[in-house]
Amino acid sequence: MILELADIRIQPGRQAEFDEAIQRGVATVISRARGFRGFKVHKGIESPERYVLTIFWETLEDHTVHFRGGPLFAEWRAIVGPFFAAPPVVEHFTLLARST
Repeated sequence: MILELADIRIQPGRQAEFDEAIQRGVATVISRARGFRGFKVHKGIESPERYVLTIFWETLEDHTVHFRGGPLFAEWRAIVGPFFAAPPVVEHFTLLARST
């Protein structure tokens, strides 16, 4: 399992619109992607224009090759891209340890 972490900064004052858009984008687009295993969206308290989107993928290639290189990526960006203040910073992680 691979964790994608996307640090997203949106334009000030558009939080309510983005809240709806990001949830709709995951539910209608990303959820259809090969290897998609779940997600979480966190909204900043101190920085209300900052969001952290975490998506669980079966493999790294499911995200980097199949999703990013396929038609679903354009659909996703059409929904959320208009809100971005800057391109998201995206990194991938593997699990080292967890609580029981």
